[in-house]
Amino acid sequence: MILETARLPVLARSDRPHGPGVLYHGGTTRQPGPESMSKTADPAALTRLAREVLETEASAISALTTRLDGAFIDACRLMLDCRGRVVVTGMGKSGHVANKIAATLASTGTPAFFVHPGEASHGDLGMITGEDLVLALSNSGETSELVTILPLIKRLGVKLIAFTGKPDSTLAKIADVHIDVSVAREACPLNLAPTASTTAALAMGDALAVALLEARGFTQEDFARSHPGGSLGRRLLLRAEDIMHKGDAIPVVSEGTTLGKALMEMTRKGLGMTAVVDGEGRVAGIFTDGDLRRTLDKQVDVHKAKIDEVMTRNCTTVAAEILAGEALHIMESRKFNGLLVIDKDRRLVGALNMHDLLRAGIV
Repeated sequence: MILETARLPVLARSDRPHGPGVLYHGGTTRQPGPESMSKTADPAALTRLAREVLETEASAISALTTRLDGAFIDACRLMLDCRGRVVVTGMGKSGHVANKIAATLASTGTPAFFVHPGEASHGDLGMITGEDLVLALSNSGETSELVTILPLIKRLGVKLIAFTGKPDSTLAKIADVHIDVSVAREACPLNLAPTASTTAALAMGDALAVALLEARGFTQEDFARSHPGGSLGRRLLLRAEDIMHKGDAIPVVSEGTTLGKALMEMTRKGLGMTAVVDGEGRVAGIFTDGDLRRTLDKQVDVHKAKIDEVMTRNCTTVAAEILAGEALHIMESRKFNGLLVIDKDRRLVGALNMHDLLRAGIV
């Protein structure tokens, strides 16, 4: 037997209701067309709305400054005293903010990581130890996934810091320290989508991280060790000895060498310079492309002249242990393209030029 499928009437275009995402028979949706879009795409209206959002969020952050009271200080002390790690948690948009706060803390000297509260109820709670501290974010303070794990957190004896927008909420009341991050209203025109509230929570997290950074005496070098792949890490961790030319790659000639042979050494090594050393390998001077131009201006015979006559004596040198960033500063401030690297006895151990710094990502 063949069953005939009942067909629902299809509305004519002129009979269809207007509005974004309207569901029609057959399960299809109609998105706003060009006519409705043109009403909301007015440049002045868009700019006005954007300005209102920024002003609302700026006001939300500004209001936090009056709440930097004893609770904030207590939170800082708990985090400084924590012998384990700071476990940051939150659900939904608060979870995204919590993840970022954990990353900021970890990169500024406070060991931290993010745990999803939903996953915590299914095994990830085992990541938290009695030595740790929990920082929980929830605007309502009643997020079910968080409320579910609160008794287990307290059973571990773990200290709990809470960011909420409701000081009388479950999370706020059970926390050891509660920080009020409430906002007057969301930046969303419907006052629904988490906007100003998440911005406020994020800003308070940054305030905590920076306060802890200062209290720990965290330095640029400490930051670089957490960011070895970044430009700052390369600037602060790489040393001249890590990137300099060594051994046979160093352009070098002895005192008394003819200028012609010195030029051949410069050409072979391709660094735009050559070191000049005495009989014991100590640096006596340097000859660079710039020296060559000045020499040619004087119409010196390159085949007869000795390198000693045209080299730059008392040249600037650096130790192998110098930071690459400091070597860059010397080159830039003195308009050098290269430097010779020496040991404590002024013996030549390496050569460094601007291209080496470029390749290392220092520049």
